Amino acid sequence: MIIDNLANAANYYNLHPLFEKAFEYINKLDVAGASTGTTEIEGNLLKASIVETQLKPEAEARLETHRKYIDIQIPVSCAESYGWKSLATLTDSETGYDEANDIEFFRDRPTTMVTLQPGEFVIFSPEDGHAPLVGEGAIRKIILKIALL
Repeated sequence: MIIDNLANAANYYNLHPLFEKAFEYINKLDVAGASTGTTEIEGNLLKASIVETQLKPEAEARLETHRKYIDIQIPVSCAESYGWKSLATLTDSETGYDEANDIEFFRDRPTTMVTLQPGEFVIFSPEDGHAPLVGEGAIRKIILKIALL
């Protein structure tokens, strides 16, 4: 897991060939005026979703992992907290891996909680179990999916 401010995004371009394109898309996006939904930026290799949903209490958050994609998550309208636990220590799969949706949920509880403010981002690799959407009220956020190459 990597957490930083969007102003520092260029520091991470070398981690993946599509990170620069992903962050450039965010920099050009009119987040407030953009419609919710998913946009393919580079086909299935790079997608951006603008989501509006309700945050939930920490106890209701479910750890999830992905095998095919890296997540970059950016809260837009308010702070969002995330639970985290290393995939290496996750033991209690709730659903098994859903290959079609590239997701697996776990009953394990996070070992770490972090809170991001608008203007910050988090990068979750496949090794990062993460429980997003922790907080109170409604949120508008951006989720980038970057395929492992």
